[in-house]
Amino acid sequence: MGQSIQGKVAVVTGAARGIGKAIAVELAKEGVNVAIIARSESDLQAVAKEIEGYGVKASYAVADVTNLEQVQKAAEKFKAELGLTDILVNNAGVGKFEKLVDMDPADFKNIVDVSIMGTFNVSHTIVPQLIEKNAGDVINISSTNGLNGAGTSSAYSAAKFGVIGITESLAAEVRRNNIRVSVLTPSTIATDLADSLNLIPADKKEQYMHPQDIAEYIVAQLKLNQRMYIKNATLMNTNPF
Repeated sequence: MGQSIQGKVAVVTGAARGIGKAIAVELAKEGVNVAIIARSESDLQAVAKEIEGYGVKASYAVADVTNLEQVQKAAEKFKAELGLTDILVNNAGVGKFEKLVDMDPADFKNIVDVSIMGTFNVSHTIVPQLIEKNAGDVINISSTNGLNGAGTSSAYSAAKFGVIGITESLAAEVRRNNIRVSVLTPSTIATDLADSLNLIPADKKEQYMHPQDIAEYIVAQLKLNQRMYIKNATLMNTNPF
């Protein structure tokens, strides 16, 4: 028999829209109190209001996950308002697809920093709370581009390969604390980012995964009996052709 996640506290990064927002709202539907991080205050306020509409508590912080000091201040706010964290979802990420020789080094660095340093900064700050509770879940969002590089994906692949490496190392470090650390490697999802990068044909959107699909999967995974966990999961579009 699985477990209930009602009453737990979750922190979700990149939660102003897209996948992060869907995850935060789906957790709220399950009775989870949710703290959200992103860079847009107006979007965060709207998501927090939606979360509270499900009868749970919400807390938000405007923060850049690549800035450790901002992340630490956000974590202090969340702890004061919601208590110790049980669930951490590292979702924040940015992308750009361009040939390596054509890419602006600043763009490459930003893509890598948001995924790798963002995941490090937030995990470095929040995971000690899970260790204190001697239980919890960390779910990191990578990509199929983190499994295999492709032409024009050098920056995004580097970032997402890194997320997988962090996940595997952290999992080995905290298993004895009953903390389950997982990585998801979804293929293309119908998000604003995918739209901006022209990754999905306009007439094919319903054939691609939506943020809600990922959110529902995560909730199902979190409900697994505490004695087991999914180390990694590759989520694919059934027929995007």
